[in-house]
Amino acid sequence: MSQERLFWDDIPVGHTDRFGQYAVTAEEVVEFAGKYDPQPFHLDADAAARSIFGGLCASGWHTCAMFMRMLVDHFSARGMASLGSPGVEQIQWRRPVFPGDVLHVEGEVVDKRASQSKPQMGSVTSTYRVYNQKDEMVMSLHTTGFFRRRPTEAATAEAG
Repeated sequence: MSQERLFWDDIPVGHTDRFGQYAVTAEEVVEFAGKYDPQPFHLDADAAARSIFGGLCASGWHTCAMFMRMLVDHFSARGMASLGSPGVEQIQWRRPVFPGDVLHVEGEVVDKRASQSKPQMGSVTSTYRVYNQKDEMVMSLHTTGFFRRRPTEAATAEAG
């Protein structure tokens, strides 16, 4: 399926979007925790039942990874010319994520700037909120991404 590529120039400040659907499984929670965050409430259902969470729950870092998967899938489906990110300014884990939850994302573009040193790219600052199937916010983050700018006629002629 051919789709027109979206560039920095096509992303308006104030744009909002809702995307993604990620089903959380107990197996994935335990597997991720075993590799990256081996705390009892992420690894063992009995220990988790006695914890402040009341049951097995995903690591916050796992929630970040699930968000990232939904974001990359969304960008790919829209043909976005993403060039990576300089980082995340703020992450807040607001509620635990449990096996059986189905996550989705809402995002809002809050700022964008053309690069002064690299005119072929620009940055987009967005606020993202991740929700479970009950529309309870489980995570929020504020981040900046780099995107390719639409090639100018001069740049296209030089490349050709």
